[in-house]
Amino acid sequence: MIGRLNHVAIAVPDLDAAIKQYRDTLGADVGAAQDLAEHGVTVVFITLPNTKIELLHPFGDNSPITGFLDKNPSGGIHHICYEVDDILKARDHLIASGARVLGDGAPKTGAHGKPVLFLHPKDFTGTLVELEQT
Repeated sequence: MIGRLNHVAIAVPDLDAAIKQYRDTLGADVGAAQDLAEHGVTVVFITLPNTKIELLHPFGDNSPITGFLDKNPSGGIHHICYEVDDILKARDHLIASGARVLGDGAPKTGAHGKPVLFLHPKDFTGTLVELEQT
């Protein structure tokens, strides 16, 4: 069901410092920051030959990233994202298998303009999983 790894998301307390570290220290191809108010995050994608890294920073007062950074002040891996061909079919299969889809179960539009869902980390060895329709 899952396809390729789309990205690994890293929550960062200082977005400018993280951008500088990836761009200047590691020599990575760093994209422009995008504010995603509906998700409560500012994201920056770093393009690698085989996948992407997504830097996540809180946007707004109710950002879900704030709680993560409160528990992990230095930042850290927040989630991994896998591609799926049909997000509704994947959702229905996961629910039938006992997995919990976060939120109301309806896909939302993600940073790439494609439908996404998040799966409960307790169902996936402590890892928050995002699915993105290709």
